[in-house]
Amino acid sequence: MAVEMATIDTIILSIIIGTLAAIVYSLRILVLLERRIARMDLNIEKMTRAIAKEEVKIEKEEKKIEKQLKKTK
Repeated sequence: MAVEMATIDTIILSIIIGTLAAIVYSLRILVLLERRIARMDLNIEKMTRAIAKEEVKIEKEEKKIEKQLKKTK
């Protein structure tokens, strides 16, 4: 009877430890994914800034061309 209780306790303890290990591993994966997403966000912000700068340049060039066209008319 005592031997059976010891094996049941061992099995329950093993299940608890396995569950805790799975939780820790899952948290590790979540942290890695969050870091990757943060890097993607930074890259998107950089691309957006670059596009905005180009758009401003294009708008300035457009205004110059419009002024030149008005002068020639």
